Amino acid sequence: MFRVEELLIQFANGAERLFERLRTSGQGAVLVVPFLDCRHFMLIREYCAATENYQLGCVKGAVNAGEDILAAANRELMEEAGYGARILIPLKDLTLSPAYMQHEITVVLALDLYPKRIAGDEPELPEVMTCCMDELEGLVARQDFTEGRSIAALYLARDHLKRSQESEQETGGEARISEHSPGKVNNQTIQDGDPSTDG
Repeated sequence: MFRVEELLIQFANGAERLFERLRTSGQGAVLVVPFLDCRHFMLIREYCAATENYQLGCVKGAVNAGEDILAAANRELMEEAGYGARILIPLKDLTLSPAYMQHEITVVLALDLYPKRIAGDEPELPEVMTCCMDELEGLVARQDFTEGRSIAALYLARDHLKRSQESEQETGGEARISEHSPGKVNNQTIQDGDPSTDG
């Protein structure tokens, strides 16, 4: 899964330091924020071995070898939440302890959802919880919602949707039409699903 590397770094002032880092050998990972409408989104509740309890968090998982980031996001969404998305927008790559860990995860906003479940590798189906963006502060305060990447992802998604709505108002709806069209819009990749394949 990972290996420890030593790096000897010389800084501009001549100082040298020996660093250790965890280097991952995987293909990356995705974290998905699925919105049912402009205000309601979904989290999952699943068992976390490190904390030995059930925690709320976003859909997430590893990217398989040869798999596209957005395809991985849609697959994980289907496996863990029972939905597919016709629109998938990568928001930001997040790191976890970048001083010594190489791991990165891509936050993906999922819109225009449709029911679709496929088999995954979870030992039990995660519980799906529908939340309202108006109650975000209370959600973040919960004792069973502590995963930092999921919290950051919700704020990234909220800000992206706010900017999109403001742009839509300025253009009289033109931005909304563009955002829901397959293809690329403002460097944001959009993937179109086929509802005829819904389970």
